[in-house]
Amino acid sequence: MPEQPALTETAVLPAVDALVDAFRRTDGPAYFACFHADATFLFPDRDARLESRAAYERLWAEWVAEGWSVLDCTSSDRRVQLIGDAAVFTHRVRTVVATGEGSGSAVLDERETIVLARGADGTLLAVHEHLSATPAAAGDAAPAGETAA
Repeated sequence: MPEQPALTETAVLPAVDALVDAFRRTDGPAYFACFHADATFLFPDRDARLESRAAYERLWAEWVAEGWSVLDCTSSDRRVQLIGDAAVFTHRVRTVVATGEGSGSAVLDERETIVLARGADGTLLAVHEHLSATPAAAGDAAPAGETAA
């Protein structure tokens, strides 16, 4: 197989944008296609790490069955760090979700790290996602503990 060109921010951002856009649309198949099967996930409202994409897909399906969906998702304060054939993407993510509790919704303000790696075929996939609540600024409501992107 020919050697892959060096990974660049220009290559990373479209992969991240596709992931965030699929999440914004609550498009499970498109969203999970952005993750490696062995990806891991750390969420602020979970006691344990999810050890695979399949584990997260099961959790996602439970949320959707309960009426959860993403109403809006905005990514800001974005940074890409390149490390060989991997990239670390960090951003602040503001998400509005339907909670499934009648017509209720919640606004989530979180920080997220997504680690992406290029596979043998050159495809860039997320291999790890870590969300944490953004510390509340003076006067801000405390963020809820749901996952964002």
